[in-house]
Amino acid sequence: MLNTLSYGTPGDIPLVIVHGLFGSGRNWGVIARRLSDRWHVLTPDMRNHGDSPRSECHGYPELAGDLAELIDAHGGRAHVVGHSMGGKAAMALALMHPERVASLLVADIAPVSYGHSQMPFIEAMRAVDLSRVEKRSDAVAQLAPTVADKSLQSFFTQSLDLKERRWKLNLDALAAEMPKILSFPDLDGHYSGPTLFLSGGQSDYVRPEHRETIRGSFPKARFAKMPQAGHWLHADDPRGFEASVRAFLDAVAKG
Repeated sequence: MLNTLSYGTPGDIPLVIVHGLFGSGRNWGVIARRLSDRWHVLTPDMRNHGDSPRSECHGYPELAGDLAELIDAHGGRAHVVGHSMGGKAAMALALMHPERVASLLVADIAPVSYGHSQMPFIEAMRAVDLSRVEKRSDAVAQLAPTVADKSLQSFFTQSLDLKERRWKLNLDALAAEMPKILSFPDLDGHYSGPTLFLSGGQSDYVRPEHRETIRGSFPKARFAKMPQAGHWLHADDPRGFEASVRAFLDAVAKG
C-alpha cells in the first residue's frame, strides 16, 4: 500500500492528489490542508518515491493499480487530481478502472509521449556525495553546478533522508523505466466522467494538437489555463490552482 498523508475528516468521496516525478505527497501539504475544509484529501507517495515501497517496475498500469488499491481502502471511489507523471497515472487509472474515479483533473500533461529527458536530474542526484551531507544546504551546494534552478534544487532535496543519508527516490528504477515515464501506454477503454485538463499558460506540455487524442479517451474533457503559471502550476500559483480545483469539484457536485 502506498504511504499516504490524510487531511480532513473521512466522509463522502475523498479527493486523491497524485504528485509528479521526483515529488512526494508531502509536497501538496499546503493545498491539501486548505482543500480539507470541504473534502477528505489523500496525498500518496507514488511507488519509488517518498516512503512508499520500491519496485523495479514503474509503468503507468502499475501506478494505476497502486492508486486503485488506495481508493479501494477508502471507499472504492474518489475524485482524482494528478500533476505531470501523477496526471498520467491518474489518466491510466480512469481508463483502466473508471468505476473508481468520480471525477478527473489532469494538471499540465497529456496522454502522449514526450521527447525531453529527465535523466540529467537523476545523474545530478546520483552525483551527490551523501557522505558529505549533514544538512539539505550541503546537498544543494553539490547540485548547484549541474542544476541551476534554485527551486529545483530545493524540490529535489526535499526527497533526502538526512538521517539515513539516502535519497527517498529509487533513482535506479526511475532511470531504467524513464522511457515508460515519458510515454503513455496504449490503453483500451474510455473515461466518460467529468474531466478537466488544467494547464499552465506558460507551459507547452498540453498543446492544441493533443486535444483530439485526449477527447478520444476522455470524451467529456474540458480545457482551462492558468495564464501566469508554467508546468509547476500548483507551485507558481497555489491559490489559483486551489480555486480551479474547487470550481471544478463544485461543478461536478452540481451535475
